Amino acid sequence: MQYDLRLSKKRKLRDTLRRAYRPEQRGRFWALKEIDLRVEAGESLAVVGANGAGKSTLLQLLAGILEPSEGRVEVRGRITTLLHLGAGFDLDLDARENARLVGAFLGIESEVMERQIEPIVEFADLGAFAEAPARTYSSGMRARLGFSIATSIEPDVLLLDEVLSTGDAAFVEKSLGRVMELKRRARAIVYVTHDLETAADFCTRAIELEKGRIVDAGTSAEVIERYRRKMAQRGAHAPSS
Repeated sequence: MQYDLRLSKKRKLRDTLRRAYRPEQRGRFWALKEIDLRVEAGESLAVVGANGAGKSTLLQLLAGILEPSEGRVEVRGRITTLLHLGAGFDLDLDARENARLVGAFLGIESEVMERQIEPIVEFADLGAFAEAPARTYSSGMRARLGFSIATSIEPDVLLLDEVLSTGDAAFVEKSLGRVMELKRRARAIVYVTHDLETAADFCTRAIELEKGRIVDAGTSAEVIERYRRKMAQRGAHAPSS
């Protein structure tokens, strides 16, 4: 599948007009190209690659934030992602109010969401800040709340972007346990990360992106080992945590 970042929903009017009157700038930038990917229920897919390889763009396409210029993206079931949740937070609301807001945003019945509120707040471990406006939260606290919401509403597809590297070691371990439980319930997980060690531990498959293309695919252990060797040969140090 081919994608064009100019077709983002956030494309600015001035960029459109500028391109219309300056033909020399009409050339396309392909953030992703010829992507053919399928993730089945119960699979967890790690997406690795250098900065600028197209990892976050892929996640945004799967989340529906960006639209593909060619080809199609099909998602069966309810999909949740911290990209959506972060956009859904109201900084003037506290943790419980934001959880209710996101639940409404995702179309979850209020009765169902209400039963999840206290478990969400407890898992996020915000302490006294649970009663405070989200604007007072650190980035790690917002990430914890977002992760707690995303994994508490029984998604069929969960999209994660570096979230398991956020916060202290205790929360990371607790988060991994939650993700493993979702995998056991036959949920599909796509994990974009630089944390190669964690990805190798819990992902069943992996792909490597380079310049917008899939250049390697296979089991997570195999792909990540080859990626480490490639980075070493290039004189770079692929991060492991």
